[in-house]
Amino acid sequence: MLMSYIDQEKIKEIRDAADIVEIISNYVSLTPRGKNYFGICPFHDDNNPSMSVNRDKKIYKCFSCGATGTVFKFVMDYENISFIEAVKKVADSAGINIDIGNIPKLKNHSKLYEIYNLSLKFYTNNINTSAGKEAREYLKARGINDDIIKEFQIGLALDDKDSLSKLLFKKFDEKSIMKSGLVNKNTYGFLDLFYGRIMFPLYDLKGNVVAYSGRIYNREDKSKYFNTWETEIFKKGELLYNYHRAKDSARLNNQIIVMEGFMDVIRAYSIGITNVVATMGTAVTKEQAILIKKMAKEVILCFDGDDAGAHATMACADELIAIGVIPKIIALKDGLDPDEYIMKNGDEFKNLIKNTMNVMDFKLNYLKKGKNLNNTIDEAQFVSEAIKEIKKINDDILRELTIKKIVNETGLDEGILRSKLGNNKVKMPKVKPKPKIKMNKYEMAERNLIYYMLRYPEVIKIYNTKVTYMPTEEYRFLAREIKMFYNEYGFIKEADLIDYVECDEDIVKTISKIEEADLKENYSNEEIDDYIKTIKDYNVKNEINRLTANMKKELDPLKKAEIAQKIIDLKKESTNV
Repeated sequence: MLMSYIDQEKIKEIRDAADIVEIISNYVSLTPRGKNYFGICPFHDDNNPSMSVNRDKKIYKCFSCGATGTVFKFVMDYENISFIEAVKKVADSAGINIDIGNIPKLKNHSKLYEIYNLSLKFYTNNINTSAGKEAREYLKARGINDDIIKEFQIGLALDDKDSLSKLLFKKFDEKSIMKSGLVNKNTYGFLDLFYGRIMFPLYDLKGNVVAYSGRIYNREDKSKYFNTWETEIFKKGELLYNYHRAKDSARLNNQIIVMEGFMDVIRAYSIGITNVVATMGTAVTKEQAILIKKMAKEVILCFDGDDAGAHATMACADELIAIGVIPKIIALKDGLDPDEYIMKNGDEFKNLIKNTMNVMDFKLNYLKKGKNLNNTIDEAQFVSEAIKEIKKINDDILRELTIKKIVNETGLDEGILRSKLGNNKVKMPKVKPKPKIKMNKYEMAERNLIYYMLRYPEVIKIYNTKVTYMPTEEYRFLAREIKMFYNEYGFIKEADLIDYVECDEDIVKTISKIEEADLKENYSNEEIDDYIKTIKDYNVKNEINRLTANMKKELDPLKKAEIAQKIIDLKKESTNV
């Protein structure tokens, strides 16, 4: 088990001081129901409140997808941060000061992160030298001042085609450098991927630089922008540009604005709009949609004002609607993208945020394009397409308003329109509750024994003296952690144990599975004895099978006889278990 950078007692102090209901309420709405609070689970496509939060136990659990943990685990998974960072965030909210120092980068791909960190220092240094004067003047002419350059770590790839390559080869091996995607190799040697371009860093969800987009500024080139290709640490469909900066602002405003390009985001920042992310020009993936859903209740889409932008808006809206988010839309005029629009109409753009279009109005306008509604065929096609869009919406008020609008615009009989729609809305995808796992008597005995070990110290003492081996690996690991925790602290609490293992995914899943057992809260000594006898019985039979297999292979008669005697003794022991 990895030990935390923070003492276990301090972790317990922070968790006890923090109100799990209050903190989770900052992320999702919770409604009291009996002793617990219920809300929409943010960790799957949940449309009915399936996540329960227990203030006394200081634990949350989703009865649909099985997500379980303490307040640290929730913050850790919701914000895509490490356990220690989650502890720090919860401590801050509870008014407890702790110093976690510098968080080390993930061990996996650490060299790639180091390569990108060095490249970032190289590029940002370049733009501040005399060689970067023309690039700085170019940016300032486009309304990007020194503060924005510094905030977004904008840099410069020099005209020399191997300056970065030479630097990297002084510190890193060829294999790692080539994996980074920053260097190419040809018959003449190693060359930088980027040269003579202004460099815009692209970040992962934690704010690590993992890629670049380079823009030409002083020469002709077929590609105005050129991006790093995908690597082991850069998967475009899993990221949102500016996520690490925007998440706190989005939560504070309870609103997130989604744009297409990173320059759109930078431009929005230049006029003080900080709750904004970008999809980086790709079709929005389900992973990105879920990230957006987590960030804020109100989602506003602001893509390019041309036909391609409208199509991208439709596709993104559908991806969000499919997970229960009804976005609002900013439709830009004159085919401008947000970057261009804000440069020309910064104050007006702020008003557009306050006066958004509902998604169905946007869709109806989109469907009308190129159609003459005075033409019967075009009108019929429009209505058919509109019906398909209405069926996607689960918002009753929005459905009704859209139906009325179509009736008013087309003169179609409302009854006919409703008959085409039918009474049933398109059902949103839901994660079905996990089917009950079938267990043999041995697994059931292990699970039940651990269920009571998680609640009663005396059961742990019985386990320590009477059980030598748990047959099932996941239960064996969990029993070991329970034993270690109890031996160190002298008590047992589920929330403490989860934090003790630093929210280890496998162990938390096993705890969640055990908590699903429909067992009474109290136990009898006879029940515990039965569980232990069943586990011992399995171990004895397993050993008999092993010895029998060895005896068949053994050629020495004396050794064969020794094994046979051991089997006889074990069988006697088995009958006495």
